[in-house]
Amino acid sequence: MTSTMEQASGADSVITARGLTKRFGDAVALAGVDLEVRRGELVVLVGLSGSGKSTLLRCLNGLHPPSSGEVDVLGCRVDDARPARLRRLRSRIGFVFQQFNLVGRLSCLENVLIGALGRVRGPRYGVLSYPLSMRREALDHLDRVGLADRAFQRADTLSGGQQQRVAIARTLMHRPALLLADEPVASLDPENAAVVMDLLFQVSLEEQLTVVCSLHQVDLALGWAHRLVGLREGSKVLDRSASSMTRDDVMQVYQRVDPAQVPEPRTFGTGDTDRSNGAADIGGSAGLLDGSGARSA
Repeated sequence: MTSTMEQASGADSVITARGLTKRFGDAVALAGVDLEVRRGELVVLVGLSGSGKSTLLRCLNGLHPPSSGEVDVLGCRVDDARPARLRRLRSRIGFVFQQFNLVGRLSCLENVLIGALGRVRGPRYGVLSYPLSMRREALDHLDRVGLADRAFQRADTLSGGQQQRVAIARTLMHRPALLLADEPVASLDPENAAVVMDLLFQVSLEEQLTVVCSLHQVDLALGWAHRLVGLREGSKVLDRSASSMTRDDVMQVYQRVDPAQVPEPRTFGTGDTDRSNGAADIGGSAGLLDGSGARSA
């Protein structure tokens, strides 16, 4: 039976979360997060380290089971799906990691072909063990990320930016309906980071592929995302179109305390005893040292 939440989700909705909460013991990683992502959107999660960005991504593909709330991804209720159903869901989700996770001793081409293992039966040993059609497809993906000329080069001889582009090609070989990326440019220099983000944007635009990724680079988020979602201490504190925001708007997410919760500063009057006592203490402490820096008698 189709759930009420699934009926409420539009035909273009790829992700719908309602009241998503995740606890690790007494620690609350996500606190009642609501999120909806539509087909073809590139959504960037921003926030301090430990704010819940990675946990949210892992709840979306079922690697972390939600403690409470409802999560619908690609028509699958992740929060109550059986293991077999979750495996089928993950076969439709690509995941780009910060650390690339390539097999260094294998060629770039074979690393990309690994993305197709879910579409073949039995083990594969070497490039030639894959069908010709898949080898051509893998070369096309390498060409798309600008690395066709490195197809037979060992992956561990590439630069960090090149390795991340191979990892994206491998993910595209997976033919995902949803792409999740956990800080995909965190270990890259600014130039390579921009190349990778531009690639994700182009893929999202050309294939109407939904992309949700976490970033710390605010300028990259503003430049390439359709929407920004901000997390602070597990709660969603921002959800706006990137085009309607400035850098200062986004940087407010990185404040450790919500500005609305900051108490008004105390206003001291001329006769305020606390202030006068504080000044006396400062003056007294200053008088402990004489001009030579020695402790006065």
